[in-house]
Amino acid sequence: MLSPRGFGWRAAIKSIGRIHGKPIQSNVGVMGAAGMNRSVATDTSVKISKIDVWSFREPIERVVATSFGRMTDRRCVLVRIEDRDGCFGFGEIFANWPVAAPENRARLLAEDLAWLLLGREISSPTEMFDYLVLTTRLVALQAGEFGPFQQAIAGLDIAINDLFARKADMSLARYLAADTAPAVPVYASGIHIDSADEMIAAARQVGFTRFKVKVGFDTDAEPAKLTRLVETLRKGETLMVDANQAWNFDQARNFAHATQSLGLGWIEEPMPVDANPAQWRDLATVTDTPLAGGENLAGFAAFEQAIDERVLSIIQPDVAKWGGVSGCLAVGFAAKAQGKTYCPHFLGGGVGLMASAHVLAACAGGWLETDVNDSVLRSAFDGLDGSQITNGTRQIDTSPGMGITFLPAAITPFLTSHYEVSQ
Repeated sequence: MLSPRGFGWRAAIKSIGRIHGKPIQSNVGVMGAAGMNRSVATDTSVKISKIDVWSFREPIERVVATSFGRMTDRRCVLVRIEDRDGCFGFGEIFANWPVAAPENRARLLAEDLAWLLLGREISSPTEMFDYLVLTTRLVALQAGEFGPFQQAIAGLDIAINDLFARKADMSLARYLAADTAPAVPVYASGIHIDSADEMIAAARQVGFTRFKVKVGFDTDAEPAKLTRLVETLRKGETLMVDANQAWNFDQARNFAHATQSLGLGWIEEPMPVDANPAQWRDLATVTDTPLAGGENLAGFAAFEQAIDERVLSIIQPDVAKWGGVSGCLAVGFAAKAQGKTYCPHFLGGGVGLMASAHVLAACAGGWLETDVNDSVLRSAFDGLDGSQITNGTRQIDTSPGMGITFLPAAITPFLTSHYEVSQ
């Protein structure tokens, strides 16, 4: 279907044109909308004086199972950038997989990336993003570590956007776009199909009206289970499914046929992202149920292709996996311009979830993915425990930046490493 998580640096090199307002030529139009849609043109540059990065592991009682693995703890890597004036911003780096990811990503940032930024004048978040992509190209190529570098850069990009928004005394959403939504639609995720009755009921009590269940464990039995779940939905509620790349083409096609009449909101990642493009196109033609994906894509070229192709209706980049705020905002606007729906993928800690919410508010896309499994690494952050969810929407914090000024004490027992790098 599309270029998978290969590094896509050629497209990233093209993105330099974004900084100067030069359009990137593609069928989706200007993929450089991220820099151009910011509501504030901040002329003041910043000089980075300190970077902190923390890794966390939180033991959990309920295992989070997917078609490809099981999470027996919740993992998170958080980053804080501070400039010479003491202004700061927080970010988050993807660390769910592999199991060794949290400590690896934290050390990668501290030892391979931080020195590139300390003392450097940065005129805009997109300038920093492009600089890091270009500067780390060869070491990522040499090491074959494309994903880890992309994820670390994404976390830094979230943090620098948070810093610039805070410096402008604006919420991150308002900094990114003049016309922002005061609230974003949400959906409950992280729901195993065999725990769906209990977890959907609990999510409904919090205020969710859309629910995504994980499938791909017992493909033959799952259509019947979903039929029963759909029958329990209340008026105005929607069910989506996520196969996490579990099926081959025949399995995906059979599932699509078997669930055609259920009115599912979408089928997410029914096949591996690098499956035969012709099979992806064929799958899209055999079902009326929208296909969703994007969390395992990286690079502007891959997303341009995904948006151009008539395969995915729902585009789902992950702010902590690739692109950070800058890349995902550009993808969101490009998807919207082509009549597709931007739904940020996210299943991590509170910082990344907040960043996803602000980007979604800025480009008015679809629904914010919100994990409903218990995790202090998410719920310890104010407003992320469900208390701000009403009738399927969540209010956007209007404080400067993302509204995060410190790391909650509740997450400190789960700290596994901390690096502070300063001039």
